[in-house]
Amino acid sequence: MVDDVGFGLLLDRQQCLALLRTASLGRVIFTHRAMPAVRPVRFTVVGDAVVFAVPAGSPLYAGARDAVVAFEVDEFAADTGAGWYVSLLGRAAESGSADVGDIACACPGPVRAGHRLLRVPAESISGHRIGCHAE
Repeated sequence: MVDDVGFGLLLDRQQCLALLRTASLGRVIFTHRAMPAVRPVRFTVVGDAVVFAVPAGSPLYAGARDAVVAFEVDEFAADTGAGWYVSLLGRAAESGSADVGDIACACPGPVRAGHRLLRVPAESISGHRIGCHAE
């Protein structure tokens, strides 16, 4: 894989999935009214897919369900200039709650009424560890 960022250590698939499992807030990139849109979501990793809950009547649900979406998670420490990011692409599909377990959230509880679970398999995944630019 070509490193198109120009800095940091390119991560393999397993490293990317391991980093995804350490986070609970990511961003879904989807199409809304023929334009790119981004929404933050709390998520969990099940196998090699991310799963998140969204309101059934939301633009995110309408734009992401049965469509190819991107998903991005990162962590960055401003004081050290180090961190990482992981991006994945996959076709989002509705998922049953029995397949998922609990959505990672600081406020534990069941998925709220009126929300649907979307599952995005990591059909394509990439990531980098980011170091100080002087390294």
